[in-house]
Amino acid sequence: MSLNQLTIHDAADGIANAAFSSQELLEAVHRQIARVDDTVQAYHTVLTDPAKTSVLSDKAGSLLQGIPLGVKDNICTEGVVTTCGSKMLENFVPPYNATVMTRLEEHGAVLVGKTNMDEFAMGSSTEHSAFQPTRNPWDLGRIPGGSSGGSAAAVAAHECIAALGSDTGGSIRQPAACCGVVGMKPTYGRVSRYGLIAYASSLDQIGPLTKDVTDAAIMLEAIAGHDPKDSTSATIPVPTIVKALHRDMSEIRIGIPDEYFAEGLDSDVNDGVRAALQVLISRGAKPQAVSLLTTPYGIATYYLIATAEASSNLARYDGVKYGYRSSQSQDLLEMYCQTRKEGFGRETQRRIMLGTYALSAGYYDAYYGKAQQAREMIRSDFETAFQEVDVIVTPTMPTPAFRLGEKTDDPVQMYLSDIYTISANLGGFPAISIPCAMSRDGLPIGMQIMGRWFDELTLLQVAFAFEQETDWHLKRAPISEDSNG
Repeated sequence: MSLNQLTIHDAADGIANAAFSSQELLEAVHRQIARVDDTVQAYHTVLTDPAKTSVLSDKAGSLLQGIPLGVKDNICTEGVVTTCGSKMLENFVPPYNATVMTRLEEHGAVLVGKTNMDEFAMGSSTEHSAFQPTRNPWDLGRIPGGSSGGSAAAVAAHECIAALGSDTGGSIRQPAACCGVVGMKPTYGRVSRYGLIAYASSLDQIGPLTKDVTDAAIMLEAIAGHDPKDSTSATIPVPTIVKALHRDMSEIRIGIPDEYFAEGLDSDVNDGVRAALQVLISRGAKPQAVSLLTTPYGIATYYLIATAEASSNLARYDGVKYGYRSSQSQDLLEMYCQTRKEGFGRETQRRIMLGTYALSAGYYDAYYGKAQQAREMIRSDFETAFQEVDVIVTPTMPTPAFRLGEKTDDPVQMYLSDIYTISANLGGFPAISIPCAMSRDGLPIGMQIMGRWFDELTLLQVAFAFEQETDWHLKRAPISEDSNG
């Protein structure tokens, strides 16, 4: 096996046992990037400057020491351009690190580059990047998911050992499902958002994309924990996770909601997830039907709240203090208008206008106010379900990865790609997607596991138990093979 194909824990063992050096590992990753990224286009920026890629800490015993990571381009990296996938921030170089970057550097991790994404994290396919579309390593004619499609594709193509993404309505889990990797959205407040360029502040959360569940646990332990720089950061202690992944599944009650296996679900996805459920049941887990009647309201609720918050957050990009400024203007008002017209792409403009309308006088109560009420109903629905079960298992996406360009002219169909993932963001609870099957076309299928607030450990234990019984996480995308790493 080439070094770039290793997991974090296997690479850490190799470095610790002097089987190879962290420099050799980094060189293998760079060779893979040089070999495939002109095709995959997972990265927007690749760091080749030794000063930027050197290990910044020699923290003894860290499993991330010397591990090459990709980081989504909406997470601030000191001295490294952070575009958020937008012309608006094409030349923005942050003067500080996001808290998650500081924590990874303290563990000795190595930043390989910044991964491509939908502009301002608004999209489900990574086709809305201002710079390039990212392609799925399993089928270059298909999308890698979004908005963290670059991170997921980089992990699947072995262009990094693991990566960070952000998840506002499924933007870690959905691309994880498309690309056949593990993607986790922690509980809202578990991981600091300081230094994450905001899309929707009450929904955004940073999390890992990895090659297996153990690596997701390693990454989560490294980045989680209270941060006084983030007022929404929780003070709840982070438990030991990596050493506690083994658990007797006979203690676990699995909720299965009929609403997530309804009309519109692809037959391959339905069969794959139901077969995966049987694996967990064979390990002793107890299945139980649960009802989530508010499921149909999720999409409308999410796209009102998220766009309203986006309208507010993106108002700062006016061409005055930083970022893109139009040169095609004669006065201040025209400069504002032209800057935003030229600097934002169509999807971002669409969401800003939707959000501005929802917040406007005379419509606030009818739209944004009602959406917040619906959000509480959805949260309550899940709270009731979690009194009866430990986790809820669903498909991650209603279909496998669709073709590039297939839904770009139909925003509603694109939005429906997130129908199974948005509830976890609206409710703030943790969720993980793991590979569980393959479609008849040879595309990965993801299973989503959702859990109680701040109970990431149980999610990871259930995911780990499934992984121990199957080999879906070991499948490799065709483009990742033939490496000279």
